[in-house]
Formats: sequence, C-alpha cells, structure tokens
Amino acid sequence: MTTTAVIGAGLGGLSAAIVLARTGQDVTVFEKNERAGGKLRPFQLGTHAFDYGPNTITMPDIFHRVLAFAGKEPENLLPFKQLPEHTRNYFPGGSTLEVSSDAGETKRAIARLSEADANRYDDYLREVKRLYTLATENFLQRTFESPLDYLSPGLALALRKVRPATTMHAFHRRFFKHPDVQKAFDRYATYIGSSPYDAPATFALIAHLELSDGVYYTPGGNVKIADAFYETAKELGVNFSFNDPVHHVSTRNGRAQTVHAASGSLDVDNVVLNGDLLSQYPLLFPAFSEKSRTVPNHPEPSISAFVIMVGLNTRLPQLKHHQVYFSADYPEEFEQLKHGAFPDDPTVYISNSSYSDRGQSPDGDNLFILINAPALPGGAMTEEEKQSYKNLVYDKLEEFGLFLRPHIVEEQVLGPSYLEETFGAYKGSIYGLASNRRQDAFLRPFNRSQDLKNVYFAGGSTHPGGGSPMVTTSGILAASALLKDNGILLDFWGET
Repeated sequence: MTTTAVIGAGLGGLSAAIVLARTGQDVTVFEKNERAGGKLRPFQLGTHAFDYGPNTITMPDIFHRVLAFAGKEPENLLPFKQLPEHTRNYFPGGSTLEVSSDAGETKRAIARLSEADANRYDDYLREVKRLYTLATENFLQRTFESPLDYLSPGLALALRKVRPATTMHAFHRRFFKHPDVQKAFDRYATYIGSSPYDAPATFALIAHLELSDGVYYTPGGNVKIADAFYETAKELGVNFSFNDPVHHVSTRNGRAQTVHAASGSLDVDNVVLNGDLLSQYPLLFPAFSEKSRTVPNHPEPSISAFVIMVGLNTRLPQLKHHQVYFSADYPEEFEQLKHGAFPDDPTVYISNSSYSDRGQSPDGDNLFILINAPALPGGAMTEEEKQSYKNLVYDKLEEFGLFLRPHIVEEQVLGPSYLEETFGAYKGSIYGLASNRRQDAFLRPFNRSQDLKNVYFAGGSTHPGGGSPMVTTSGILAASALLKDNGILLDFWGET
C-alpha cells in the first residue's frame, strides 16, 4: 500500500483523497485550518448562517459522481434543490432581467428589454451548449500531465472550435444588442475571476450550465457538499490532521520524500497539493521556486473579493436567492480592477439563501454581499477603508431602492487579505490564475509536477480551473494521474 499526503482539504483535496482511498491508497490530509472545505466554509452571525463561498452551484452530477464512486447513495447523502428563477439582475435606469433555467421564461424577460434579442436567445443557447460539449469532451475532464498532451491534433481542432480568439463580450455582442442583456451574460467571466473584455468566449459555456442545466442549492447550506465529502473520506479510512500547516516537503532524486507539518513529519510515496499552486508550490518546494517548470512566470492573479455578511431583522420582499446590481459603466469597472483599484461604481452580487431555506436564517434575511475587488497589493485595506467601502456599497444599493441599514443586526466585513491569510491564496485572488490571457485560460498548470515525479496538483489554480465543479474535477484528475503512475488505470468518467 502506498502512502499519499494530500496538502489542503478543499474540494479538490477531498475528491482526490476519496478516489485514492477507494482504490486502496493510504491517505493523510493535512489542513492548516480547523475544518475541511477550503473556501467553502460556514459563518454563523447570531441566528444567521452564511456560506463564504461558493454561493451559486452548478453541475451537481460532479459531486454525486465522487460520492457514487465511494459506494454511497449520493442523492440521499447530498440532495440538491434546483432554483428555477435563480437570478434577478438590476440595472441603472430601472430595468431588470430575471434569468431562469426555463428558456421560455428567460426569453419573455429578455423581450421586455429587446424583442430582437429575445429572438436570438435560442441560437445563443445552442451555441453555448456546443461550447460546453466540446470543452467537456476534449478538455475539462481530461488529465494534462505534460506539454505533450497539448499536441494532439484532435485537441487542437477542438480548441479552434471553442472561439479562443474572441472575447466573451464580443461573443455576446453577436447575439444581443441591448447593453443590459450583454451585461447580464458578460458577468459569467467573473465566475472564473476574469474580465469579459479579455477572457475568451469559450467560457460562455458557463451560461449553458446556468441557463439550461440549472442553478442549485444544498439544503442546510452549500457547505454540506464539503461535509459530505469529508464524512465519506473518513469512512474510507482517510486520516485528517487539522490546524496542521505543512511548512516544507523534502525531496530526493527528483521525488518528494517527507512532508514536514506542524505536528511532525511523514514519509510519503506521493503528494497531492491542493493549496494554491502559485503561492504554495514555491513555499513547500523552495529548491524549485526560481527554475520551476511547474509554476508559470509572472502569473496574472484573478480578481479577489470584498465581502459583507449581513444579518437582517426582517425579510425584504424584493430579495430572492440570487440578485445582481450592475454598475453604470461595466467596462470601466474592469478597467479599474485591472489597474489594482477598487471600482468607484461596483457591481454588487447578493446571495440570500434563506429565501430558499428559512432554517439558514430564521429571524430575517442572511445576505452574503460580494463585490469584485483587485488582488493584492492593490486590494489591501485598513479597517477604516473597509468600513468606508462598505458604506459606498450600501449607498449604491439604496440607489436601487434596497435599504439595508435600518434592519442590520449582524455584520462582518472581509477584504481580499482574508483570502491570502486564511487560504494562502495567491495575492488574495479567488481562483489563482486569471483567464484573461489565452495561455492562462487553456494552458493552466498541469495536474502533475514537471519538476518532481510523484507530486500532483488539485485546485482552482491548476487544470481545469476555478469554480467548485472544476476544482472537484481537478482532484479526480490528480488522483487519476497518480494511480496511472502506480499502474492503476482509472476511467472515472466511464465505467469505474
């Protein structure tokens, strides 16, 4: 039996641990924080419960596949609730657009803004489905272990078909002429921590997931996904060591040999690094920090997050589960972010999970307010600056007729530094690498180290990218690569 250390208990580390333990590996997970889940962690403010992230869940089948592979009944262990009319978008000037997984409902909503745009909606759905199908079949569920994996003629042809040279905004302009409709769909670029004016149109495939496949919520909070993975891993015999940061991994003859954590040292046959690759690989393997073939040179961090968690003493009737209040000048917002500045007129996302699950906040709305923020150092804030920007956000919401201040009973503000300090996120970024440059969008760090023969990677900073389903997938791919190197071929996506 081989011994594997998984460093980090985020969704990628948990899915890797489950796959490895199910196939007979001896697995120990080291986690610097007090619980499993990574960024998917709960907060409790009085009677108000919050998920720090993610708040929007798609592709529930990915999570269920992991649990089914472990021999569980996933629908019983981890039920999901679909949110039919899932996001209401508000725009300066008073217009709104409510999007749904029901194509007819969304078309009628678009028609209230533009009849011509509504007539093109079916064509848009067909095209984003095509992008999703191509990406899934050729890219997202495929393990990339070296540069040679990108030389396949079939892959090259598929990549050319997913509009890599077109920006997401230019892609949406081909279908929609109304600026508010463009904004609503351009926002999908932020799901990968990027700008719609730079990120490839390929990532419009996210629209297929939300608009056709659906948006979901986990009763009891989306953190239940991490809880289900953790309990399953434990039942498979995975050892967990919490509050136990790894300081260094010693190497010999091109292989990781010993993991040195706060609690002591462990000799290993393999390592899966689930921490942010951009910050943690140089820290844990300092000998490779300057001449590494694994970590890209001069990486561009994704955007970060400014978060306000607010508990109210009432329920405001205009709030649903998901809503977005857009800036007047969306291009300028991303231009300011690109130059390391907080937007003067930010777009504000609000999740109110108690709309769908009263148990999360029995005494009033629980509002998770998220604003796109610059990565560090531009995103560094003093406490005074946090309070000032919080009030700017409240002022903006009042312009839309949403008055929170009179009803606030609980409040916590977290800036970009929280991501760096708590999760080791590279410059406080949410997803590690941005996808604004084509090489970062399609040539993300591999799931296997290029410097060490027995080190593998899972997480949002490696292939296939950010977002909870993709991070979970990265753990599956890392485990599959490790098993392959140990003579075990695993077809996770087919018959297992």
